[in-house]
Amino acid sequence: MEFDLTAAKDAGEATVIESSTEGFMADVIDASAERPIIVDFWAPWCGPCKQLTPLLEKVVKAAKGAVRLVKINVDENQELARQLRIASIPTIYAFKDGRPVDVFQGALPESQLKAFVDRLVKSFGGAKPSPVEAALAAAAEALEADDWGGGAALYGQVLAREPGHVKASAGLARAYLKAGDPARARTVLDGLTGAAAKDAEVASVRSILDLAERAAASAGQHAGLESRLLASADDHAARYDLALAEYGAGRPETAIDHLLELFRRDRRWNDESARKELLKLFEALGPKNELTVTGRRRLSAMMFK
Repeated sequence: MEFDLTAAKDAGEATVIESSTEGFMADVIDASAERPIIVDFWAPWCGPCKQLTPLLEKVVKAAKGAVRLVKINVDENQELARQLRIASIPTIYAFKDGRPVDVFQGALPESQLKAFVDRLVKSFGGAKPSPVEAALAAAAEALEADDWGGGAALYGQVLAREPGHVKASAGLARAYLKAGDPARARTVLDGLTGAAAKDAEVASVRSILDLAERAAASAGQHAGLESRLLASADDHAARYDLALAEYGAGRPETAIDHLLELFRRDRRWNDESARKELLKLFEALGPKNELTVTGRRRLSAMMFK
């Protein structure tokens, strides 16, 4: 599935446009059938306009395409201003379905402008998802259906449009992990900086990546770890490492069994490592995976026994 994210970029930039008497029908009347249109009647010499317009542009852009702002310079479009009886500026009209549905004059604070825009969006049935949001939703659905390649491709489209997008970066790393490529997942996450690197969703994927890397490091140690457990069933470190080795070998069910047994024997061992690793493993498998569902049920039964 592909989304026209180039078009999405153009649409996002066009949430604020300038128009004229000649363009009013197309830019306002016709366009208001698709989404609310806010018309800002202003002039270069108008002091309150200089205060209002930047705030209005900020609030409209924050709505991410749910509304459009059309700016009309009254000095250059005096006939249109007369037709709409613009007596003072700034005058702000809101159009819906070809008709004016709201109006105010003068400068307003940002909070009131936001309330004005929110009312318009709500009256139009709410904001529709942007193409980027739709692509993210489709990518998440692809991962849920184990279509890792499709999910990675969609997240890649978003990142091509918006480099460093946090949700897309976390999703792409998650897709690589599900496809068994932790190195590429690490590359994606290590490319994030600042607040993005500390994002909760990114932290969640890092946790899963950490599990995958430690499991890979434990692979091939089964014989020695199993021998240690045969010698002492209370060798908690051996059982813990064996669980990681089983997960790294592609046997998550056995890994869950070992961690649950460790939790049953000593839930507080090593700062509750059994429970914490189980939660990471459940997240890696996904909430709807049968192993996750049954594993959570078994863990809960032990916790509240």
